[in-house]
Amino acid sequence: MKAIVNAPICPLYARPSRESTLEDEALYGMVVELLETVSPGWRRIRTHYRYEGIVPEECLLPGEERAATWDAAATMMVMHKTFCDVLSLPKVQGFHLVTLPRGGRVRPVGLPEAGWQQVELADGARGYVPAAVLAPYPTEPVFREESALRRAVTQAAMGYQGTHYRWGGKSPMGIDCSGLVSMAYLLCGIVIYRDADIREGFPIRQIPREDIRPGDLIFLPGHVMMYLGENRYCHSTGRAGDNGFAVNSFDPASPEYRADLKLEDARVGSYF
Repeated sequence: MKAIVNAPICPLYARPSRESTLEDEALYGMVVELLETVSPGWRRIRTHYRYEGIVPEECLLPGEERAATWDAAATMMVMHKTFCDVLSLPKVQGFHLVTLPRGGRVRPVGLPEAGWQQVELADGARGYVPAAVLAPYPTEPVFREESALRRAVTQAAMGYQGTHYRWGGKSPMGIDCSGLVSMAYLLCGIVIYRDADIREGFPIRQIPREDIRPGDLIFLPGHVMMYLGENRYCHSTGRAGDNGFAVNSFDPASPEYRADLKLEDARVGSYF
């Protein structure tokens, strides 16, 4: 059985409790697989990127046919802002229906008019968003040319500047290290492993450290970063003083240098 995520940010917990560890977050409009009822009001789900967790049933709209119809029709996503209000009218004075995070999916209704796009939500409600906020929801890499795809991935990661650190987070409300890099790739139409590791069955493979290029990933035990070029990398870190998205350098002469994160101690993984 499939279901649609009907909450702006749906928490995936380790246990059926809101006091449990947050493992991941599914975003609005994602289609997920329902695995089992673990206790009243709680379901275990599997995301399309093969991650599992326990979520409150209130976050889901179940139904195989409904989910299939939505998956085919929800061809746009929030991309060019961290969050986007869906309004009742095609003007800023419309009342607020829901706020969607970057990566949230919607179904476009008709063509944009005067800068506004009418959209349908997962529950059938309709509203309006600024058309410039949306981008096509990618089901394959957004570019075939390698350099263009590398730029797109690094730009997607840099779009989370200012986001604070949240263990298990995957939105501009809060993001962890693997959430950052996996979302950067997902927004560009590529599904990689959600956690800070290179796993068989996913498209990131280990490469020699000297071959690293922008968009490649740097893995340390329990941590992952994205290489930006010129000895710089971005990541989400819980270190005091950073507390979230940060750009650092491997160059000891740089003010962005972090002596505790060294490339010579890391594995480098690449999609390319």
